[in-house]
Amino acid sequence: MKKLVFASVMALASMSLVYLPALQAQAPAATPAAAPAQDSGTISIKDPAEYNAYQMATTQSDPKAKAAALETFLTTYPQSQVKKAVLDMLVDTYQGINDPDKELSAASRMMQVDPTNLKAILYSVLIKKGQCGKTSDAQTCDDAAALAQKGLSVPKAAGLSDDDWKKLTNAAYPIFHSALALDFAISKKDYKSAEGEYKSELMLYTDDQSKIQGLADSLQLATAFSLPGAGQDLPQAVWFFARVWDFAPAAYKAQIEPKLEYYYKKYHGNLDGLDAIKTAAAATTFPPGTFKIDPAKTPSEQIHDLLAATPDLTTLALADKETVLAMGTKDDADKLWALLKDKETPVPGIVIEATASVIKVAVTQDAKDAKIADFIVNMKAPLPDKDIPAVGFEYKLQPAAELNGTYDTYTQIPATDTAAQRAEIVLRDGFIQPEKKTPVHKPSPAHHTPATPTH
Repeated sequence: MKKLVFASVMALASMSLVYLPALQAQAPAATPAAAPAQDSGTISIKDPAEYNAYQMATTQSDPKAKAAALETFLTTYPQSQVKKAVLDMLVDTYQGINDPDKELSAASRMMQVDPTNLKAILYSVLIKKGQCGKTSDAQTCDDAAALAQKGLSVPKAAGLSDDDWKKLTNAAYPIFHSALALDFAISKKDYKSAEGEYKSELMLYTDDQSKIQGLADSLQLATAFSLPGAGQDLPQAVWFFARVWDFAPAAYKAQIEPKLEYYYKKYHGNLDGLDAIKTAAAATTFPPGTFKIDPAKTPSEQIHDLLAATPDLTTLALADKETVLAMGTKDDADKLWALLKDKETPVPGIVIEATASVIKVAVTQDAKDAKIADFIVNMKAPLPDKDIPAVGFEYKLQPAAELNGTYDTYTQIPATDTAAQRAEIVLRDGFIQPEKKTPVHKPSPAHHTPATPTH
């Protein structure tokens, strides 16, 4: 997977509701008489008209009417000392009627008045993070991350109780780390840093909370761990895929289980033991320090087992022989080669390149997929032009036309960015066995039994 499309799992996020505490500020009582400043808990509005407009706006029962009245108040009294309180109510009102564009506008205006207002920062991050996940727009993702980083450094507001501050930060900080992780993944393609932010987020949840609030980002973390590169860690990917599978609704289980099984089998070799991991992942968000998955045997180990279990190595299929010569240890490859050297063999495969003197053929599936010759057949005698095969022609075994040669040398070719490790096997004294024509059998003459005379 060369490009991580985090939007592909955003649907799961929709079921993981964001649980926010009651963040609405306690609206201070307004009075037309002189009183202390707004932040002290009471508001002093000396102008009766302004006071009446404030009362009318803040007491509207219909949310849309309230939002309109609050906007009108701010337009009419742009320098009002209650501007901050009105903006706070406006943010909450727009959130209540699910108008994110206007909510973001009100939150932005709140931050102009109060740059460290954590609620305004939080709501802005929530909206921009959602836009980032839907559009993958780098600038939107960066904006959400910048606000999230700012939110993590905001000091506790004067006059706010420790308990209220804890409620606010418990709601805000996981979302801030989630926004930073999404930006690393989508905008910067830095999946290792994304993993760190997702882990920081999930650490802020209890195990029970992470079943819901943290479930979507557990899936994001699993996906990040599964990607090739410096951050790839398939055992961790398996754990978090299992964790999500444990608590996802049935419709999502069907989407997650193939990924879980694929990466587990890729690392472990088979599905033995996966059910135990599913059970363990249901208990805790993070795997214990003792968690490990036994890796599958290496190709050379599997080859060694194959040779040990095959009494007559000459009976191996040609592609299996090539695999042994390509991926086996030197001892195992040499053991097989000692039996093959100077022996004649058919070479079924697809022609990659051909001249009158040399035919290069891809025999194994990997070689065919990469369009690379793993068998090179030097012909015993030059072929007539009419017999030189075209690129793409496939030699098969008799009775089809069959390419034959005698094993001469082999070389192990290390893996590259475009091809897996392989063996280049050279054969000498090549020749083409013509296609055997199936004899045409003529039907035997029919024998007619004389008709029985009738009476």
